[in-house]
Amino acid sequence: MSFKRNAVFFVYIVKCANGTYYTGYTNNLENRIKLHNKGDGAKYLKGKLPVQLVYAKEYKYYKNALHAERNLKKLTRKEKEVLISNYERTNGNLSL
Repeated sequence: MSFKRNAVFFVYIVKCANGTYYTGYTNNLENRIKLHNKGDGAKYLKGKLPVQLVYAKEYKYYKNALHAERNLKKLTRKEKEVLISNYERTNGNLSL
């Protein structure tokens, strides 16, 4: 699969039905969430559906999105919860 280097990319966090978080990146956020909820797109999510989008940030460059995803994955659960809480406070609840 090829990506445009200059486009719109998203780093996102979804909350799984069992309360865990999954972090990923995509160039089509709405489609990616739909894929996850159909059971496609990430082995980690098997048996943890449905997922709910709780955080998303847009990036212009693919490389920046990859770095951001890597950094988010390094956060502890508590740090992710603070990030999500701050995000929801400033952006409201997300729904796709």
